[in-house]
Formats: sequence, structure tokens, C-alpha cells
Amino acid sequence: MKNKNMFGAIALIVIGIVFGAVLVSGFGWVRPSLADITIGAKKPPVTDVDASAFSKAFIEVAEKVTPSIVRINVKSKTDKNPHDDFFFPFFKDMIPKEQLGSGSGVIITEDGYILTNNHVVEDASKIQVQLLDQRNLDATVVGTDPQTDLAVIKIDASGLPSAYLGNSDDAKVGQWVMAIGNPYALNSTVTAGIISAKGRNIGILKGVSSIEAFIQTDAAINPGNSGGALVDLTGAVVGINSAIASGGTGSYIGYGFAIPINIAKTVAKEIIANGKVNRGYIGVNITPVDAALAKAVGLDRAKGIMVQGLLEKGSAEKAGIKEGDIILKIDGKEVNQPNELQSYVASKTAGTSVNLTLWRDNKEIEKSVTLKARDVDENVKTVKNNEVEGNFKKGSSNTLTFDSIGLTVSDLSEADKETYKVENGILITDVQTLSRASDQALGQGLVIISVDKKKIDSVDEFDNIIKNKKGKAILLKVVDAKGTSRLVGLDLPK
Repeated sequence: MKNKNMFGAIALIVIGIVFGAVLVSGFGWVRPSLADITIGAKKPPVTDVDASAFSKAFIEVAEKVTPSIVRINVKSKTDKNPHDDFFFPFFKDMIPKEQLGSGSGVIITEDGYILTNNHVVEDASKIQVQLLDQRNLDATVVGTDPQTDLAVIKIDASGLPSAYLGNSDDAKVGQWVMAIGNPYALNSTVTAGIISAKGRNIGILKGVSSIEAFIQTDAAINPGNSGGALVDLTGAVVGINSAIASGGTGSYIGYGFAIPINIAKTVAKEIIANGKVNRGYIGVNITPVDAALAKAVGLDRAKGIMVQGLLEKGSAEKAGIKEGDIILKIDGKEVNQPNELQSYVASKTAGTSVNLTLWRDNKEIEKSVTLKARDVDENVKTVKNNEVEGNFKKGSSNTLTFDSIGLTVSDLSEADKETYKVENGILITDVQTLSRASDQALGQGLVIISVDKKKIDSVDEFDNIIKNKKGKAILLKVVDAKGTSRLVGLDLPK
């Protein structure tokens, strides 16, 4: 009996121990205290110090640069009639006499000079600037430059946080940038992206003297961002935000465009000093060099830009530059698109000398050009690349078709010579689609007046050249009925 009691006591002790263990471990029956709860992993999945520093760079740039970005509120007069002419007399008193708009600006001096877009302040009757500290100050326009869509305005203030203006030439495609401005009246908005391309010409500025070499970015830019800053991760302003690709929506769908700060710095200094821009120019009509043109002039690859014509008494003509020269470099900087040369020259003032590296007669030569001031009323003749306007007469019966290049030409009649005001040449009477000739924008009605810089007088001469130059490329000079000429390369099959 005693053994049974002892066994029972031991069993009770074991049961008690097990029950106590259950209570201690919980099994969900006992809630732990708040201090005992641990949620999430014990350490972050990425402990790379560089990643942390990368994130911190965005934060620091936003903190440092945002005080230099202002909101610009504009009131402008409007004469627009939103009603049909028939109803206008009845509703003329309802037409708003003024319209309101807003944009952004970048403080560039401590005493109140602000850089923005021309289209932000154009036709403004009143301009007010709102600073980050919520002060609202009246502003006046110091000067504008429609050719680059830039303007400088001034507020009466001191001790302002001016932005650091960097070097847009050093900006690289793929580089991280931030756009800071006031889209949709949302003050001090910061977005980020990369530089998607440089030297973009998107055709939004009107006039033969307009300069477009935009920095393209996928940092979100919307209405109200105009005039704001595009900055790199050191906080340096590399561009002034100016336009968006909206697909007709008027809002951001992928790409924005900024004016390179190197152009903006020159414009701003000129406006502050003189109230206007005394821009220098070379005085050349230029086009890109394609593979056929490069082959025709003896270049190893397509590079540089071709001089199609010179302005009479311009800087280039005075410096000895000739039609047909290929500009390879300016001040040692390679140029392969017309707007690359234009934007570089736009960063220089009249009277400045630049050095051009040219390709002429199968060798490189150097020419120094002193930039002249452009006359605002000067009408610079532009080069047409394709269509020919005006009537033309078919040439003589001596006509040949070259199927290998898709070109039909005929001898010039005396009437043709009078129409085109030329003494020699052959007339293009047909161009086949998807041919070598059509690829080079040669069209019906153009006159070929020279081949490889030598005058041509007949179709027979042209036929001999084509036969003797198989597998090579030839340089044609063509002219239209308006007298506009251009040089074009034509690659010949073997």
C-alpha cells in the first residue's frame, strides 16, 4: 500500500512539472509581455554602406537645393476671344481680361536675380515670387532670350540662398539627376531620374536662330516645373527645366527636357550686364554627315558636320571656311550634330574666338574664327533637305535611268537653265522609292551641278562617273528652283 502511495506521489510530481513547462512555454495559452515581442528579421537584407550613402545623397541635395528654387506667379493680359465672332458682341464683357499662370525659378545671386524660362514670364503684367520661407515679393523682368527660352527676373532682397551652377558638358547619359520645382502649384516638389539623352532638338522653339540642345530626363517634369532646376547628386544645377513630352496630354508621360546650364549661365550673365544677349555666331549652314557623305569625302566613318553654305560677310567666310568643309571639332570638342555646334557657340559671346578642326581635301586643318554679333533682323538662309517647290521642265531627250541607285536624269534645256539660274548641270526627273537616291533625300526637280566638286554638263558625263566609281561614293551638289543648294553623298554599288 505504501508503494502505491509513493508511486502516486511521484506521478503527481511529474504531472506538475509537465504542466508547469506547458505554462512556461505557452503553446499560445499565455501571452508574452510587449517587451518580449520581436517582429521582422534581426538585420536588414542589405548592409552595403554605399547604398545608404546613395540614398543620403538624394536627401542632402533636396535639403540644400530646395531653398534656392522659387515659385513664380504671373498675371498676364489676354486678348483672346473664346467665343464665336457672331456672339462676341454679346459676351465681350464676360471675356477674362487677365490670366494667371505659375512656374519655377532658380535663385542665382544673393541679391535677388532669378533664372527662369522666357515662356513663364512672357507678356506678364505682374510677377510675384514666393520663396521657401513663404515670403511673396514682386519681381521685374531684367531681360529675356526667346532663342533659348530663358529669362532673368529680379526681386528686391538680400542674403538669398543662391544655387550652385555646374558644368552641363560634364553631365553623362545614365547619370542620376533630380528635378526641383512647383508642378501643379505643389510647392517644392522633388522628383528623380536619370539623364536619358543629351543634345536633343525637339523643334519647340521657333525661328531660324533658335538654339535647342536639351538634356532629356525621365525625372518627372510637369506644368509648373518650367524654370526650375535639374541637379546632379552633388547639388550642382546642370539644367533649367523647360519642356515635357506629353503625347498631347500636357502632363508627364516619360520625358522632360532641360536647357543645359552652360548656355543658361552665358545668357544670364549677358542679360544681367546688358539687359539683352549679345550672342556670337559663326555664319554657316550645316547638316549632319551620314555614312555615304563620309565615304564621299574620304572620312573613315560618319562624323562631324558639313558646311553646306556660308553667310555673306560672316565670321566663317572671313576666316576662310569653305562650302564642303567638314567641322570635326570646336575648341577640341567633337561635334557630330548641328545643335552640338550651335549650343557650344551659344555659350560664347560676340568677339570670342573659337578654333575649328576641319576636314578638307582628305586632311585635317585648323581655322580660328572670331564670332560676330547676330543682327536680330538678319534672315539667315536655311538649307532645305528634301522637297523642291516650283515647276520644272523636262530636259532634252538625252535621259538615262540608273536602276542601281534609283535615279533618272536628263540634260538641261536652255529653259531649265533659265529657271534654275544655272549655267550647267543635269536634271533629276525621277527618283525610285526605297533606293539609294531616295535615302539621301534626292528628289524630282533637283539639278545636279557638280560631282566631287567638278562641274557636270551632261548625262553622258554622269554615266561615265557612275561606271568609273563603282563601289565608291560621290559628292553631289544639287540646287532647287529657289536657288537653295546642298551637298549630298551618294554611295554607289559595286
